[in-house]
Amino acid sequence: MTHPAIKTKGLSKRFGDVTAVDSVDLTVESGEVFGFLGPNGAGKSTTINVLLDFVNPTSGTASMLGLDVSEDRKSLHNRIGVVPENYGLYDRLSGRRHVELAAELKDADEEPDELLERVGLSRDDANRPAGEYSTGMSQRLALAMSLVGDPDLLILDEPTSGLDPNGARELRNIIRAENERGVTVFFSSHILEQVEAVADRVGIMNEGSLVAVDSIDRLRRQLDTGAEVILNVDSAPERDLGDLPNVREIEVANGSVRGTCLEPAAKLRFIDRVRQVTTVTDVRIEESSLEDLFASYTGEDTTDSQPEPVVPGGVA
Repeated sequence: MTHPAIKTKGLSKRFGDVTAVDSVDLTVESGEVFGFLGPNGAGKSTTINVLLDFVNPTSGTASMLGLDVSEDRKSLHNRIGVVPENYGLYDRLSGRRHVELAAELKDADEEPDELLERVGLSRDDANRPAGEYSTGMSQRLALAMSLVGDPDLLILDEPTSGLDPNGARELRNIIRAENERGVTVFFSSHILEQVEAVADRVGIMNEGSLVAVDSIDRLRRQLDTGAEVILNVDSAPERDLGDLPNVREIEVANGSVRGTCLEPAAKLRFIDRVRQVTTVTDVRIEESSLEDLFASYTGEDTTDSQPEPVVPGGVA
């Protein structure tokens, strides 16, 4: 029997009068890429801190790979890899030496150059001091260190933070490659497009509660956000487009006709109806974005809100 990679039940954490995590039931299946979302102060970091046994829960349970995160901490240390948001590197040490130290801590027999090459760092890069690395190279080095010991589970906190679009895309490719090797990946992020590009499922936290867990496509369907179909036309329709099932918010303006379609068949009906009354010169379909879903569940479209309580030694 394969245990879930992560499982919490009734997980709560209070700091005085502040409830940072409120009775969270979360299951991350083995082998998936899971995105953990929420505005600042939603409870993401506190949940991760509990999983890593940096803080004790007020109530509830948490396990990873079938092991209790507190009672089996030492065993889990050898089976998971972690890249915290505010990881630290030693400026004077080479990339290779960083990986060697990580291997010593895990008592793992690793070939540092092989791991560094796996994350896209060359032998020349391995010899350079980390103080000379770019943000992207530093992120790759931290990821290489987390891969020491062939972990079953990777926990990444804001892995694409500070990266340019090319660097973020390359890091996503590395995450996919590790997942294809059988590694479960759990990562938090506030960059929603990065999550949408790589996650099998997402969990959305808001005010300490887990308010949604599912694939992005299913979340779209559950919320009936639909897709916007935009048709460029050579002239405005002279006749009313009429009522179409599962099509709403039809607008005609500036050489285009727009409608929100709640199911795939509605898109075809909408396009056919417009073509009956005018000439369509172009078609564009825009699915509801992850930002739209995020706003629906949290009431926010940004992550600029109050931070969570600071935990000394914890993952920021």
